[in-house]
Amino acid sequence: MPQKSLTLAVVPGSFAICRLPADAPMPGWALHAAPGFLSLTRTPAELSVICADAAVPGGITAETGWSCLRIEETFAASEPGVVASVVGPLAAAGLSVFAVATFDTDHLLVTDLPAAAGALTAAGHRVTGTTS
Repeated sequence: MPQKSLTLAVVPGSFAICRLPADAPMPGWALHAAPGFLSLTRTPAELSVICADAAVPGGITAETGWSCLRIEETFAASEPGVVASVVGPLAAAGLSVFAVATFDTDHLLVTDLPAAAGALTAAGHRVTGTTS
């Protein structure tokens, strides 16, 4: 695990985690969503989309109301323990978390932002931005 505390920034907005069929085309509604955070991941079983709640049209399988935290530090994908150092305290607090990696850093989607910020702060991390 990293020895230093990490800084996590609240990404403004409310986000949805959506599931589309594996063969669905890239959804224009997500590609044109408000800026902030967007993730598209295709596997043989599904196309997952994470985007602003407001962008999701009716009829899409989605969980809405997630908040997003971005780890502010940039680190190599091979650096061990980074995700564990932030997911561990959230799990210990009984909080749901959905982690998404990018080339430079990681993002955590959480359902209870104030509780997540409290758990991360208690574990020695810093959370910036609004948490209410």
